[in-house]
Amino acid sequence: MSEKIKNYIYPLLIWSLFEIMAISLWLTKDSLFYLLNFSYIGIAIALGIFLFAKKYRYARRVVQLLVGTYMLVYLGLICRENMQIEGFWYYLFLGVFEAAVIHYAVAKIFGPLIFGRGWCGYACWTAMVLDFLPFKNPENPGRKIGWIRYIMFVLSFIFVLTLFLFQIKNLEMIMFRAFIISNALYYTIGIILAFAFKDNRAFCKYICPVTVLLKPMSYFALIKIRCDEDKCISCGICKKVCSMEVDVTDNSRKRTKGTDCILCLECVKDCPVGAIYL
Repeated sequence: MSEKIKNYIYPLLIWSLFEIMAISLWLTKDSLFYLLNFSYIGIAIALGIFLFAKKYRYARRVVQLLVGTYMLVYLGLICRENMQIEGFWYYLFLGVFEAAVIHYAVAKIFGPLIFGRGWCGYACWTAMVLDFLPFKNPENPGRKIGWIRYIMFVLSFIFVLTLFLFQIKNLEMIMFRAFIISNALYYTIGIILAFAFKDNRAFCKYICPVTVLLKPMSYFALIKIRCDEDKCISCGICKKVCSMEVDVTDNSRKRTKGTDCILCLECVKDCPVGAIYL
């Protein structure tokens, strides 16, 4: 397959996948929203892949801004949908397959079986802001505080469970306010940690509760960064530019921090001999 054909076939495949989801949910749920929602996200991601193939430096950032801003501003603030993990618990307790439940099923539970933690690299509205900070390559990697994410995960569950157990009224308003407050806290904590640890992605590694769902599913991801060991010259550049500290030179599923890979493709771009590929 020629390079020119690849530049078009991969974006088309991604767009087709999202379009299938868009049409299926539109017909199943009888709501035009799902058609427009997933079509938009599919187009944004396909555009990013095309721009990357054209070696545009900020291809991933384009996708981050298109998808992240859409989900934060339109879905979150305008449509007043809580897309954080407490929104996921909320709709699960209501027993409806809507909004945050569909979002989590596609992007964070079953989707990672295909694209791993691609959500974190291309669509997360928290990381979208944190990636503008100057600490793209962690100076002091390997902190052992990842257990905090599990506490956050449990607390989010307990928060929503308490609302239902005590039959609190005005749940929709409470969930919207929780969305505003949690986002403000996430941004604040994320920025503080980035400067404290000199690592833009410190929040993602140690605090974010969503990774409790993402990491185990990402272990089985079909799409992953690989290394051509015959080409590799062991220069270490791929490890230096990886914001998530993944050892991409190891092709096994058990490689160091393999489930943390966000498919940012910085290692692919910077490899001097083209040994790293997707």
